[in-house]
Amino acid sequence: MDRFKEMQVFVRVAERSSFAWAAADLLLPRSTVTNVIKRMEARLNARLLERTTRKVRLTLDGEAYYKKCLRLLTDLDDMESSLSGATPKGVLRINLQGTLASHFVMPNIKKFIVQYPEINLQIGEDDRLVDLVTEGIDCVLRAGELKDSSLIAKKLADLTQLTVASPDYLKEHGKPLSLDDLQSHVAVGYSLDTASKPTTLDFKVDNTYIDVNLPSITHVAGADLYTNACLAGL
Repeated sequence: MDRFKEMQVFVRVAERSSFAWAAADLLLPRSTVTNVIKRMEARLNARLLERTTRKVRLTLDGEAYYKKCLRLLTDLDDMESSLSGATPKGVLRINLQGTLASHFVMPNIKKFIVQYPEINLQIGEDDRLVDLVTEGIDCVLRAGELKDSSLIAKKLADLTQLTVASPDYLKEHGKPLSLDDLQSHVAVGYSLDTASKPTTLDFKVDNTYIDVNLPSITHVAGADLYTNACLAGL
């Protein structure tokens, strides 16, 4: 195994904090990954990783070496990608929000596979905040703004947001004709922690954004649940 490959193994172990998960990501036997790290430490005469029964963490030397390896591997990838005829290849792990996946991504997924036949896609569905590094995910697709993060985000599209109610709900509670009328209504709460807190509905009036807080008796943590709760008259 050449040194660049060894660096790739070391970087994956460092990012996943696990020999087993790194081995699974790289499609290598766990024993191979363990031996690679042992050889690196012996050659460098430095301990790169602290092993415990539950987790693997970088030592101070390992942290410094990790940063240098990451920089070298990034430069190598950039150099190879810039060559004429170079095509993306390897495993790409993505995590998609279910509604966005079913409406926009999956109907077009075959086009992507035809265009990039050397990419092995591994697709997961979720709507929570994922830790890309720890969980070994390369990219996620979500709606909303990315706040307080060092992650790199790219805007793909604008989606229209509507506030809706079912006929049964309107029959029971009446139809609001203005934002002020909403104060006598309840909403289905949408949050990942499902805590009982006011639900904020966002509106745009004359190019001004207005937030309306409504009480909720039901909180959900998924887009499909959100729609189904509305259809159920909540």
